[in-house]
Amino acid sequence: MIEVGRIVVKTMGRDAGRFGVVVKVEDDGVIITGPKKLTGVRRRKVNYSHVEPTPYKIDIPEDADDDTVLSALEKAGLIEFMRKRI
Repeated sequence: MIEVGRIVVKTMGRDAGRFGVVVKVEDDGVIITGPKKLTGVRRRKVNYSHVEPTPYKIDIPEDADDDTVLSALEKAGLIEFMRKRI
């Protein structure tokens, strides 16, 4: 269920309750970004157990930069959703 472009919510750590976008899937975790200027979540590698997927997904290439992610979020109309905190 967790794939590139999936919007996830961080469940552990300093970013707990904030949303991020999966930009790369690896064997031992995923790399997510907020982007930082939108949600405050920096691009970082996190364990699978520290994120929970949401039903939302955007269309981005693997390892997309923050500007590409931000424009895809705008196109999908998810900017206000991403700013929320659980």
